[in-house]
Amino acid sequence: MKRILILGAGLSSKFLINYLLEHAESSKWHIRLGDISLDLAKDKINNHPRGEALFFNVDNPEQLMAEIREANLVVSMLPAKFHFKVAKECVRFGVNMVTASYVSDEIKSLDKEAREKGVLLMNEVGVDPGIDHMSAMQVINRLKDEGSKLIAFESSTGGLVAPNYDNNPWRYKFTWAPRNVVLAGAAGARFLHNSKFKYIPYHKLFSRYEIIDIPEYGQFEVYPNRDSLKYQSTYGLEELSTMFRGTIRRPSFCDAWNLLVQLGATDDTYSMDDTEHMTYRQFTNSFVAYNIVDSVEKKIAAYLGIAENSALMDKLKWLGLFDETVIGIPDLTPARVLQHILEKKWAMEPGDKDMIIMEHQFDYLRFRQHRKIYSTLVVIGEDSTKTAMAKTVGLPAAIVSRLILENKIDLTGVQIPVEKQVYEPVLHELKEYGIEFKERDVLIS
Repeated sequence: MKRILILGAGLSSKFLINYLLEHAESSKWHIRLGDISLDLAKDKINNHPRGEALFFNVDNPEQLMAEIREANLVVSMLPAKFHFKVAKECVRFGVNMVTASYVSDEIKSLDKEAREKGVLLMNEVGVDPGIDHMSAMQVINRLKDEGSKLIAFESSTGGLVAPNYDNNPWRYKFTWAPRNVVLAGAAGARFLHNSKFKYIPYHKLFSRYEIIDIPEYGQFEVYPNRDSLKYQSTYGLEELSTMFRGTIRRPSFCDAWNLLVQLGATDDTYSMDDTEHMTYRQFTNSFVAYNIVDSVEKKIAAYLGIAENSALMDKLKWLGLFDETVIGIPDLTPARVLQHILEKKWAMEPGDKDMIIMEHQFDYLRFRQHRKIYSTLVVIGEDSTKTAMAKTVGLPAAIVSRLILENKIDLTGVQIPVEKQVYEPVLHELKEYGIEFKERDVLIS
């Protein structure tokens, strides 16, 4: 009997756990699910005869070593900062590992030893990164096989609240880790446009968005996401004139979020004094010059260059930034304070549904024609627990885990899912769960 060790029973793990439990009987697997919350792990296992919940602390080296040593496969759904600890032990004991998170430099450093020991460390098999890699590579390789020349590639993804549930002025709610949303873009962005390198610093990032149109869903904003050129060689796209990766938001979000960046409210580099007694209004006032004549609202509007009665100002007011509510937590950074405020205002309500939107744009030349493929994915969550985010993160990781256990992936070392032997079966099976791209092929000239 093969033993699967799943570490982490958080929001994104539900579909992963259910999938592996559903296949456990026929495949003769035993699932051990570890989490810092034993109750949460027990809830996810739900008394399944092939499942077992345990209290797990990744900072306990003895427990980490003991669990991994007995496993045939480890699936890490822990916060990204813990993956290296897990991966290091997996390589040590010759155990394959799967995670949905980005490959870190630390993980990369394990590549040589992992290959020598025949261990596969498969990373980036969630939605973005994950489904984006697989779906892009499928089209890229198809175009190459047809003899077409790819000249531009743009890819964007967004985790949003579904239509009819976007019922606040920002038309946004947290559908994944709030801290990641608050700190998004902090490192700036880099991409290639018309053979020119573009570098966008953080303080300009949210003013450099473009508009895309998603059939049946309307217009959305896209702002640059991290280093778009990171995957250029991985995808085999060294000769492209344009390569861009972006994050999708609804119209007017970027302009409003840019105000918070300019204000300094997203800064995570220092702790503020007396935040346990500070009010939201005092927090907001702390970023502008001392002035006993004008109201905080008036000072903020003047500082940010917007009208006090504008729609953008209304968004800030709706967040409660001018309220006398006490923060009540000591030693927070501005970003942590903002997160604390947003978690109350942007929380998903029990009846809400989320939505994942992903769109690839492939410009290519074929028979002297310039054509463009729009490849679009829209996934709507079932409810506030069976979310589109959990589905699109968990299912790819689960399917890859099954393929590894069935010896259908012949790879070792540090990998991401860009090989045909990985993406073809995964994308094919994802269609059974309603995760399928729709393509439009348009003649440009």
